[in-house]
Amino acid sequence: MKKSITGLMTFLTVLFFATTINAQSKDQASVKTVVQNYFDALNASDVNKVVSYFTAEGVLLAPGAPTATGTEQLKGTFKYVFDNFTYTLAFAIADLTVEGDYAFVASTSKGSFVIKSSNQKNEDDFRETFILKRVNGQWKIARYMYNKSK
Repeated sequence: MKKSITGLMTFLTVLFFATTINAQSKDQASVKTVVQNYFDALNASDVNKVVSYFTAEGVLLAPGAPTATGTEQLKGTFKYVFDNFTYTLAFAIADLTVEGDYAFVASTSKGSFVIKSSNQKNEDDFRETFILKRVNGQWKIARYMYNKSK
């Protein structure tokens, strides 16, 4: 009897960890997709698409710019950015952690941006930190901050 209880407890423990790992893997894949889609929308200069990846209270912390908080400020900021610049960036995730309804992503991106007024192309690379939040079962960017690597 003792062996069957121990066996059952072992089985349940393994099942619990396997289920937890599987759920984390799915969450990590979903978070990666959101970050990928964000960069795709950024490279396409699509204001509405970019903003759709943020929570309603999402925050953008860009160097040298005022903090943009909430959908309307994010739209205004990205409209200004896309009216003045075109981006072609490739990104790589350096670290991704999921803790409950929050995910933390550290990434790097490299590529170029064009200043539209002068048609000047600039090569650059950045470091990014994303904090994502699960909202109604979907991962959304709650906070996003970046700076130049150099």
